[in-house]
Amino acid sequence: MAAAAQGEQSSGFDFSAHARNAHLAASGHVVPRATSTGTTIVGLIYSGGVVLGADTRATEGPIVADKNCEKIHYISESIRCCGAGTAADTEFVTKLISSNMQLHELSTSSRPRVITALTMLKQYLFKYQGHVGAALVLGGYDKGGPQLFTVAPHGSTDKLPYVTMGSGSLAAMSVFESKWRPNMEEAEAIDLVVQAIESGIFNDLGSGSNVDVCVIRKDSTDMLRNYVKPNERASKERSYKLPRGTTAWTREQIYDMVVSEDVRPHTNENSPADAGETAMDTS
Repeated sequence: MAAAAQGEQSSGFDFSAHARNAHLAASGHVVPRATSTGTTIVGLIYSGGVVLGADTRATEGPIVADKNCEKIHYISESIRCCGAGTAADTEFVTKLISSNMQLHELSTSSRPRVITALTMLKQYLFKYQGHVGAALVLGGYDKGGPQLFTVAPHGSTDKLPYVTMGSGSLAAMSVFESKWRPNMEEAEAIDLVVQAIESGIFNDLGSGSNVDVCVIRKDSTDMLRNYVKPNERASKERSYKLPRGTTAWTREQIYDMVVSEDVRPHTNENSPADAGETAMDTS
């Protein structure tokens, strides 16, 4: 009975990993931190297709690396993919899948399906167990109608009529939850996507700059680059260039920062010249 009891796993939470991480941190090892995606990407299905949206800010920690980054990537003529996470990962993963989709289209002589791109993406990301930092919103139109999916960095997927991802996803989802409805018209859908992205821009420090929109219909796709510019800088009303001498000063003191040294030639005490002897010329 004792052996059987020892072999059984105890119920409840297991904090052994926390104790291990605390020990490693105390030993001087740097504990890895979760990387924030720093993006707002959204998508929704309307009566005539799919509308995707994204902001255009790329960050490197607290630094804005690019104010007009394109986050809606090309997969095929009727399929697009929004990317959040590591910029290089989202860029090259979508390029790889786009290339594979084109080869698939040539080999099958048929219009590519969204589910095919989804399968390629999820299999590739699952293979790397989340180490490829790409959180994606995949949308398109095929013979099954408008399709919209989310793909997490570790490969799990979801299918919903409206989705958000990125660090500004909660703010964007609040807009969708309150205003989305089935069978919206195209103009209404675009306006709702813009509102969702703007909510992410104004409520998330990792999102910002402009709003990109992509509309995917049955027979056409429109990429609306910089569709809205909510943070466009206006010209200043006054000039703040002040003339020389505007700021008064009462005392002036100049410090001489040049250090002078007294350099003397070095002499060898054991040399024959110092002993009064004549040095031999060996030339």
